[in-house]
Amino acid sequence: MRIGYVMTEGRGATNRLLATLADQLTAQGLRLAGTVQFDQECDDGNKCDMDLRLLPDGPVIRISQNLGAAAQGCRLDPHALEQAVAMTDQQIEKGADLLIINKFGKHEAEGRGFRNTIALALDADIPVLIGTNPTNFNAFQDYTSGVADNAGSNLQSLLNWLALPPSA
Repeated sequence: MRIGYVMTEGRGATNRLLATLADQLTAQGLRLAGTVQFDQECDDGNKCDMDLRLLPDGPVIRISQNLGAAAQGCRLDPHALEQAVAMTDQQIEKGADLLIINKFGKHEAEGRGFRNTIALALDADIPVLIGTNPTNFNAFQDYTSGVADNAGSNLQSLLNWLALPPSA
């Protein structure tokens, strides 16, 4: 079992880092499964739109929903997220060298989202690299029983983590 996590500082930094890594690994011929997130800034003062690009080459799925300018609730569209999960599971079943998940978020912390996808990959001996954040880090550590590696917070450290042999 090989699972690593990425935690960076700065809004969107983990998303950009994982997208750069995915692009580089795809160019090197690795078979990737998973998601990278990119946000579309809105000009109207509303919060950004959240999109997931499914690896290796799409499609892009919008996982946010517009709840209006005054809305305070979670904007995640759970149906869109589950669509991305199902498509990622299909990609894993085809075979992959690495699963990248943009974030272990609230849904994963609550037992939903990509949680089963991560287990599916690990059961298939596919390494997993996942973004996390301080809000959900304890839930992530509980989920992985503390065995996840800190893969670092820059491109070179992620490449170094990927090059390490799996621990026994």
